[in-house]
Amino acid sequence: MSEPVAKNRVPVFFGLLVLCVLVLLVANVCLGSATFSLKELWAAVSGDESGSPVIAQIVLDFRLPRALTALFAGAALAVSGLLMQTVFRNPLADPFVLGVNSGASLGVAIVLLVLAPAGISLTQGLELSGHVLVVIAATGGAAVVLGIVLAFAQRVDVMSLLILGLMMSYAVGSIVSILMFYSMAERIQSFFSWSYGTFGNVAWSHMRVFGSCILAGAGASLFLCKPLDALLMGERFAESLGTNVKLVRFFCLGLASLLAGTVTGFCGPIGFLGIAAPHLCRYLFKTARHRVLIPASLLSGASIAMAADLVAKAPGFDGALPLNAVTALVGAPVIIAALIRQRNLRKAFG
Repeated sequence: MSEPVAKNRVPVFFGLLVLCVLVLLVANVCLGSATFSLKELWAAVSGDESGSPVIAQIVLDFRLPRALTALFAGAALAVSGLLMQTVFRNPLADPFVLGVNSGASLGVAIVLLVLAPAGISLTQGLELSGHVLVVIAATGGAAVVLGIVLAFAQRVDVMSLLILGLMMSYAVGSIVSILMFYSMAERIQSFFSWSYGTFGNVAWSHMRVFGSCILAGAGASLFLCKPLDALLMGERFAESLGTNVKLVRFFCLGLASLLAGTVTGFCGPIGFLGIAAPHLCRYLFKTARHRVLIPASLLSGASIAMAADLVAKAPGFDGALPLNAVTALVGAPVIIAALIRQRNLRKAFG
């Protein structure tokens, strides 16, 4: 199933990943259009009255929640991608292969392209506050697609489920395209802005729901290490070990969709992380065992997300880059190098 775990490698790389997460978290808070020193950061976080109140407001109200959002979102997408790759035994599977992303896009498209009043500031003109309504629409769309997929999860085999998810993505994407074709240019612009993705839309008031959903999903995935290892050997082998394959598959898909749907609802569709982080962990730890890969994916996903957001903020400049473009630019070269050097990726999937 996998190469033997190099025991000396595990604690070393876990330590490096933890250090990487901490460094990137501090860097994300300190760096931006204005740069703050570690002393100014400590004064803001500790409530030191000698510090600048303006800096404290920027740090506490904007940069810290954004950095934590990137941390949580990256960890969630990484674990979601790992679960999907194991269930489908496919290295190209990611959280959006079952149509979760498409469902969220359809929900947002209905709000922004059909229900919203005209005008460039349409999301602010909606009742309930534009942002909250977009989050509800994205989460609801993802949940509807998730419900349909889970309804079929215990009736069809894994390959049929994968094809079903792809077909649903195409069908929902077509509906979105039709809505865009008949929409005003200003509304299409708002939809495109959402589709670029950002970690800057989650305030402290949203963090309770956002963080709780991700902590619950990520924590539950840690209890699936053994059945996931068994699934890598094939469903028949897993059943011979006493694993209830259909039930495990149902829970894995449910957790993956919960994690990806939550991130998409609050941050927009964030691509690449779900595929990249698990592959990076397999390369670093030289193992396919989930008791290592799940916590490693949490840390590596958080690191990649925070590194991408740091680049997207373009520290020292007034502008910003589209997050979805940066995630691919930051991580793709690393993953390509890892895959080329690993060579025997097929062994990791049985």
